[in-house]
Amino acid sequence: MDAVFTAEQDEIRRTVREALTGTATDAPEGHDRDLWARLARRLGLPGLTLPAAYGGTGRPLTDLAVVSEETGRALLPSPLLATAGLAAPLILALGTPEQRSGLLPRIADASLTCTLAVPGSLADALALTGDNTTGTWAGGGRAGGIQARETGDGWILYGEAPQVLDGHSAALLVVAAHTGGFPRSRALLFLVDADAPGLTRTRLATPDGTRPRAALQLRHCPAALLGADDGARVPGVLAATGRAAAALLAAEAAGAAAGALSRTVEHLRAREALLGHRLADLYVHVQGARSTAYYAACDPAAGALALAAGLEAQRTVAGEAVRLAGGITGPEVRRYGERAAADELLLGPVHRLRDAAAERAGLFAVEGHEGTSARCPRPPVPAVGAAAVAAVRGLSGA
Repeated sequence: MDAVFTAEQDEIRRTVREALTGTATDAPEGHDRDLWARLARRLGLPGLTLPAAYGGTGRPLTDLAVVSEETGRALLPSPLLATAGLAAPLILALGTPEQRSGLLPRIADASLTCTLAVPGSLADALALTGDNTTGTWAGGGRAGGIQARETGDGWILYGEAPQVLDGHSAALLVVAAHTGGFPRSRALLFLVDADAPGLTRTRLATPDGTRPRAALQLRHCPAALLGADDGARVPGVLAATGRAAAALLAAEAAGAAAGALSRTVEHLRAREALLGHRLADLYVHVQGARSTAYYAACDPAAGALALAAGLEAQRTVAGEAVRLAGGITGPEVRRYGERAAADELLLGPVHRLRDAAAERAGLFAVEGHEGTSARCPRPPVPAVGAAAVAAVRGLSGA
């Protein structure tokens, strides 16, 4: 796919790149709050895809992917993915009218940052690496996870989430918890204020400070149910959110790979003739990941596959950049590699993303009777799109 951008998207890219030129990749609080507010004023960034009725601008996901590519290129510590990519779509899809009108305008004007907290794998909860309908990623009624109990005064949560993106700085948490026990076992989403009693947040020490994460502990923590008590809807909404978020992270990874390549070319300019063919190979990686990311921004059903391609390109380009320069590229290029590792921990790993995409595409379906290893004819998968299925087949070697 050759991405063709509108004049508005080109202007968004130019404005974001200009605003991020010279910005620091170190942010003790997790992100630069003043920069986040400036981007909100100039571009309406946090509410770019939110409806106008809630203070947003109603732009397509592709516009937010353009922004994500530029924040990835700059390795910007930003609440964009957690707030606009994860929490806001969940509130929009599941929230009551009062919750949407009370929270979404504050997200749109950058006065409120949010994140999604799940006790298990975020990739599993978002159905990127498997089926999320069982609810085991939320605790499943067993020991561990996060459990919710309804009392006369409302809901309380107890449990822990060990890896929460921007969990130390977000002002509002959308927390996935299990409730109901055996009779009405279900996973629901809850709203928890950052200053709620019983909530403890500990920022984790990670190699990549530009992708901050925190461990959360909840001990009889008061919470408000997001929307209605309808556990049947939650997995589908999480999966839809995951596909779109994967497209955004894929665009960010492609931008990070492009940033690593650009810095490497600058560093090796004197030896460019000798290393041109190797740099050209890296350029092909970047452009392939970029095209796949924008395909997924138009058709989020391909989000997991695009994310796999983006993460692999980011990891490959960052690693090769260090090797080409003999390990003397400086901390900037090494940070791209650290970001790649952090992103795989967040929504990977790559092989699981590809396996899940191949399974959804029916590439490895097995004939009905037990014990056979023969493959069935591959059924058509119109929801993924012909280009994405062809890409899965090429990547899987099928």
